[in-house]
Amino acid sequence: MNSTTFITTSSTLEGYRVVKQLGLVRGITVRSRSIVGNIAGSFMTIFGGKNAIYTELCEHAREEAFQLMVQHGKDLGCNAIINMRYDANDVMSGLTEVLAYGTAVVVEKMD
Repeated sequence: MNSTTFITTSSTLEGYRVVKQLGLVRGITVRSRSIVGNIAGSFMTIFGGKNAIYTELCEHAREEAFQLMVQHGKDLGCNAIINMRYDANDVMSGLTEVLAYGTAVVVEKMD
C-alpha cells in the first residue's frame, strides 16, 4: 500500500475502478477487561448513561483490529480495502474478540 490507502464500507470507490482483487484481509484482537476495569465499569452502570470505561475498551479493540487489517492489506500490496466491516463475539465471559475485515484491492483513478 502506498501512503494513500482508501478504506470504505462500500463495494465501490467513487472515481476509482478496481483493477486487481487481492482477497480477504482481516485483523483480529481478543481483549479482556481487568478486575479494576470490571469493578469501575460495573459501578458506572448503577448510575446509567454513557459508560466511558467500556467505551474506551471497545474503541481500543476496534482500532487495534483495524490497524492489523490495514497491515495485512499492506503486506498484500493493496491501495484500498472495500466492503470493510467489524464483527465482535464473546469468546468467554469477560473476553471479547473483535474482527475487522474487508476485501483488499488495487484501484486506479478513472479519467
